[in-house]
Amino acid sequence: MIKVKVGLRPIVSNINLPTVLKTTILPGDSIERLFIATQVGEIFYIGNGVIRTFLDIRPRILKLGASGGGYDERGLLGLAFHPEFYYNGLFYLHYSVAGTQGPGALPESFNPDPCDPRTLNLRWINRETQYNHIDTIEEWILQSNGQPQKRRTLLNLRRPFLNHNGVNSLNFSPETGKLVLTTGDGGSGYDPFNLSQEDLEIAGKIIEIDVDKNISFNNPPIVTRFNELPTTIQETLIVMAKGVRNIPGISFQRFYNQYIKYAGNVGQNLVESIFSFVHYKPIPVTELVQASFMNSEPDKEEFINFGWRGWEGAFATSIIRGCTENQTLDEKTIAYYNEAVTLSASRLQPLTSYFHKDTRPDKFGGTALTGVQAYMGNSIPGLTGSVVFTDLARKESQSQVRGALAYTTVRPNGEQNDFSVIQTDYDFGSQSAYYVSLGTNLNQTSLYLAVYGSMKVTDFNQGTVFEIVP
Repeated sequence: MIKVKVGLRPIVSNINLPTVLKTTILPGDSIERLFIATQVGEIFYIGNGVIRTFLDIRPRILKLGASGGGYDERGLLGLAFHPEFYYNGLFYLHYSVAGTQGPGALPESFNPDPCDPRTLNLRWINRETQYNHIDTIEEWILQSNGQPQKRRTLLNLRRPFLNHNGVNSLNFSPETGKLVLTTGDGGSGYDPFNLSQEDLEIAGKIIEIDVDKNISFNNPPIVTRFNELPTTIQETLIVMAKGVRNIPGISFQRFYNQYIKYAGNVGQNLVESIFSFVHYKPIPVTELVQASFMNSEPDKEEFINFGWRGWEGAFATSIIRGCTENQTLDEKTIAYYNEAVTLSASRLQPLTSYFHKDTRPDKFGGTALTGVQAYMGNSIPGLTGSVVFTDLARKESQSQVRGALAYTTVRPNGEQNDFSVIQTDYDFGSQSAYYVSLGTNLNQTSLYLAVYGSMKVTDFNQGTVFEIVP
């Protein structure tokens, strides 16, 4: 793959941790604006070179960073504008609700033991009391006076742990016109309850929501499973994929009269993976619920399964321990052997993966995938038609943290591909630079990168948003 070098042009600095970067055209406007959502609950847009506040929902957001030493994966996680936003003013939010902090689904951290069946068959019980927080997905409208107002709640989701709630979790599909929600497996590590593979669990899925259907429920129940939803809400939902650990959004790339779908799955201990697919057969939630009621199996031919928790990218999920006799080596044990075997034929192979440890000179050791975006512009010729991705932080021995930017392409034969690091010329000086999110404009000809100077959401105003330029 060819080596690509880009520049980073700062657009706005000194903002809170930016989780979502989107563009749209405001009603009555003629210019596409960049919108920035921060984890703490602010949404800004750039107008005439000036940053303006679009919406501030900080009072609605759960208190962040209190239980994780400043680190948190909750907050304002999703923002999407309706395809007809210019005319109807509708947009959608996904966030963690203030005042919903619970004790968590397990009293301590989880590690599977392949020799102990109890750790392989845990169930999430007492869900109404043993949970971490509640996430909500809402529909809002930009009123004619320019003020946003909440219209209705689409879903209220009870989440077992602090982490793996998805990020950049709301995107509209240009293929179906539906709102796509990516949920994450609910957190902890190793998906303790195997929620990502259970058909009725909302966790660990990619879900299409038909927001144009008129739902009479203004305040839906707080749920964890599809069969707990009223039928009228079930009828608006379709499951695109399962076996998801945690996804930083989904990107669609037009290819003649079809769309390539890209989704990255954040890894456990070994690799970060980017998946791609064109054809898929989604399953209506009503069909999943009916199949469960009848104790039958729904038709899953061409249904997308990323393979988690049995598979981490292209590898059987492993437990990694240091070798006692040689500290430079690791011992890797398959965590869920039976699940890995069961899923081996039905899972989707990743387009590309990169390792947490990689000593090759032209690669990097990653930490966590934070963005995946198709690029269809011509200003950076080496990237045209590719999919670009970001990693939070390179695992390298240096005093200041630096994120990673890379790209890959889909092969005509559909086989896995290599990736190439994208070089940048920006000097961050002595400041750490965690690459926390990646965005694009409406026609995918521009790319935007959000960088933060800390891993802690409680460290404020350390964010910068860049445009990636030739």
